[in-house]
Amino acid sequence: MKKSTLWIVSGVAIAVLVVAGARLLSQRKAASAPATTAAAAPVMELASTDVLTVKTQALAMGLPVSGALKATQSAFIKARVAGELVALNVREGDAVQAGQVVARVDPIEYQARQRQAQQQADSAKAQVDIAQRQHDNNKALVDQGFISQTALITSQATLNGAKATHMAAVAALDVANKAIDDANLKAPFAGQIAQRLVPQGERVAIDARIVEIVNLSQLELEAALPANEAAQVRVGMKAQLQVEGLSTPVQARVLRINPSAQAGSRSVLVYLGVAGREGLRQGLFAEGALGTQTVQAMAVPLSSVRTDKPLPYVQVLENNTVRHVPVKTGARTEVQGQTLVAIEGLSEGAQVLAASAGAVREGVQIKFTATAR
Repeated sequence: MKKSTLWIVSGVAIAVLVVAGARLLSQRKAASAPATTAAAAPVMELASTDVLTVKTQALAMGLPVSGALKATQSAFIKARVAGELVALNVREGDAVQAGQVVARVDPIEYQARQRQAQQQADSAKAQVDIAQRQHDNNKALVDQGFISQTALITSQATLNGAKATHMAAVAALDVANKAIDDANLKAPFAGQIAQRLVPQGERVAIDARIVEIVNLSQLELEAALPANEAAQVRVGMKAQLQVEGLSTPVQARVLRINPSAQAGSRSVLVYLGVAGREGLRQGLFAEGALGTQTVQAMAVPLSSVRTDKPLPYVQVLENNTVRHVPVKTGARTEVQGQTLVAIEGLSEGAQVLAASAGAVREGVQIKFTATAR
């Protein structure tokens, strides 16, 4: 082989090697480019409402209270006389006025007894009239000397006995009249029917419960507090309650404090008054805090404190980057329907992600939407 041919072949081989190396290098660069992009910090877009500023504020610290609401005025209307329930025209939820007849027991038997008592009273009155005339006649005869004083005394005793019999008959008539009035069952106060306990037409005994009536204009919460906490409570203190079924909190005030501790538990009953409003019902469960003092502390919504790590933490935004900062939580309170918790471990003005942002991985870059601050 000629030298010139050898040089040509060698040059071609070198060129092929150079081209192959260049291709391999470009392929490696292309393969490493996505990895570099993937290694870059991820970016998350949030709204300005997803970020809260930590600040010091006045927190009303309080004692936890809970219990069922009950109407201040409530009563069972009971049968005062025995008999058949011939009328019961109210049902659950009906409004009634004070003195309104809500049920009626058959009065026929009691009307007959009233007539009997009336006739006995009339008969006794007639006997009084006869005895009175006899006594007057005897008195005139004694004055004229026709009869002895003994006859006058006897007639006086007869008159007194007739009067006593008449008074007893009148008393029996009053009892009969009252039985007729008691056959009409009346509402003791204005309110609503809560329960119908017997059907119309059933025979009821004395003191049988017919209906329950409640007045929802004023309700109470009976809360049992330990003795050491009850010592801090005073009449007039205010509380904020969350009632099941209502989206907004309800204001309450301490009305009374039981002077005696409960046997066994040694707890003290505190009675909180709640003004009636739409949606409040007897028996609904309520819980909240009874304010006893006000403190200054840095606080965030309880929903912003995350507990998916061994220690509670908040998601803090620093230079548009998320950091997980452990915090120590303190007292809690309700402010405008939101639960706030006092925290330690953050500085004034720190930016904290709200619960609406969800769980965000540490190191994520945050970019705000067009409606941001």
